[in-house]
Amino acid sequence: MGRLFVVNLEGKIYSCKHCKTHLALCDHIVSKSFHCRHGKAYLFSKVVNVSVGETEERNMMTGLHTVADIFCVGCGSIVGWKYETAHEKSQKYKEGKSVLERFKVSGPDGSNYWISRGSHVGGSDADDA
Repeated sequence: MGRLFVVNLEGKIYSCKHCKTHLALCDHIVSKSFHCRHGKAYLFSKVVNVSVGETEERNMMTGLHTVADIFCVGCGSIVGWKYETAHEKSQKYKEGKSVLERFKVSGPDGSNYWISRGSHVGGSDADDA
């Protein structure tokens, strides 16, 4: 394995909640209306400091997509997924974009999401306002 180069972002950033590696800027959010099994997830036009896993076909709420999990290069945690191919015409805007799960990242204000006993997602998220 070679030397690890990590991109440091400036501004309002989302970072890995485990190792604080920078992942994305607030300015690159395309949509905050995505959901995953842990609750909220945000679609980003650009993410950094991630490695991309194997592609697979997943049947999601909006149809069949070819996606790949994305992993933090700092600690190896899965932080979301990347859309490789959208099979439905109305979903083509997602291609090449990445989703970060709010449960797995820290927000720009340092906030984290957490899962309560009822598996309902809660926590601080001042950037939703």
